[in-house]
Amino acid sequence: MYYLIYGFLYLFSLLPMWFLYGLSDGVAFLFYAVIRYRRSVVLSNLRIAFPEKTETERLRIARRFYRNFTDNFIETIKLLSASEAFLQKRLVLDNPELLDHYYDQGRKLQVHLGHLFNWEVGNVAMASRTRYTWIVAYMPVENKAVERLFLRLRGRTGAVLLPATRMQREILPYRHVQYMLALVADQSPGGPENSYWLNFFGRPTPFVRGPERGARIGDIPVVFVRFYKVKRGHYHVQLTTIADHPRQLPEGELTRRYRALLEDAIRQQPDGWLWSHKRWKFSWREDLSPFWIDEEKNIAH
Repeated sequence: MYYLIYGFLYLFSLLPMWFLYGLSDGVAFLFYAVIRYRRSVVLSNLRIAFPEKTETERLRIARRFYRNFTDNFIETIKLLSASEAFLQKRLVLDNPELLDHYYDQGRKLQVHLGHLFNWEVGNVAMASRTRYTWIVAYMPVENKAVERLFLRLRGRTGAVLLPATRMQREILPYRHVQYMLALVADQSPGGPENSYWLNFFGRPTPFVRGPERGARIGDIPVVFVRFYKVKRGHYHVQLTTIADHPRQLPEGELTRRYRALLEDAIRQQPDGWLWSHKRWKFSWREDLSPFWIDEEKNIAH
């Protein structure tokens, strides 16, 4: 099954981008207007995030989101056959000297990402843009053929893929390696009690604790990675230091800074975030107060 899927998708990836983007436009229209794939989730999330916008403005963001969403898959499949020249053209690091700064200090590095398009292109392209050993935490997929395909795709340029569900154990062989660990830190946590709670777009929201905890334990510098689209299929990456010495910060401060950077990035390009996932599926309860880390004392509802 794996070879059948891989062979078909590889041949598909050889098609020219103009054709693939035309296909993406058609699928995006079907998802938005016909099938209405998760459309209620997308519009509900947009109402939470942008109550100040009109319904017409939110629908416009939603339509652009669906095109970005299908582009994300098309561009990911293209990565199966994409050359290094293709990657160099499609992804540009605005300030790569920030990575060199920490590498030359002999320090490991964590980079915290969000679900900003197109993180898959960034994953494959990054391995050749840094002297670090590039390690990426990923969420395992139940279908073994699909997981094998994603591991091959994401690791084809040298990235080391480690399952996020076993990260503490899987990272041990690399403890003496100068690595850069990529964590998608806006994943919805497994449960509301095992989370940091803070306002995100004015709504109480749980964030996973693992990224901050790992950085604090190792006192590993943390950099926020913002992907932004300059035109269709072309992305830039902007790097911002969140903390040089996370261990010196009060608990929760790293997550608060990450939240602020992520929210600002989304506001700048609102159609470029993964609105189709249920980011606010957990509701705030007063018994969760011990896990509240935001500076605001009045919890917004």
